[in-house]
Amino acid sequence: MGDSSTKPSEDVRQRIRDAGLRATAGRIAVYEVMVGAEGPLTHNDVVDILGPRGFDRASIYRNLVDLTTAGLATRRDLGDHVWRFELAREGGDHFSDHPHFVCTECGDVVCLPEDEVVVRVSAGEGAPRSLKDRQVEIQIRGQCDDCS
Repeated sequence: MGDSSTKPSEDVRQRIRDAGLRATAGRIAVYEVMVGAEGPLTHNDVVDILGPRGFDRASIYRNLVDLTTAGLATRRDLGDHVWRFELAREGGDHFSDHPHFVCTECGDVVCLPEDEVVVRVSAGEGAPRSLKDRQVEIQIRGQCDDCS
């Protein structure tokens, strides 16, 4: 496949190093899975993808936590007591950058484009500091197309 197959891994390798981590095979694999994801992933989602390639559950979890601690990923519980991981966006907290749709039936979580949902927040006197600092996350709950 030539250069095009190694270039993304080199870019990933450099991003991991720039964040102060060693670019191990496990971290690279986990990061690349998150790059290809269409939405937040649970630990089990990543295990399902990387387990057949020989990566064990504990190492995958440690790598997810390492990437989160280094600021390359974010981790949130979207109300169902399950941690979900996503790549952090450049210049800020990934979750405050865009809303998520959470299916109340099957639990699937999908990222919505930033301009898909417009929320006007008035952070006047007495409003929580998180509103003033724009550190909020927007979730829309309902049934996905498959469940409705």
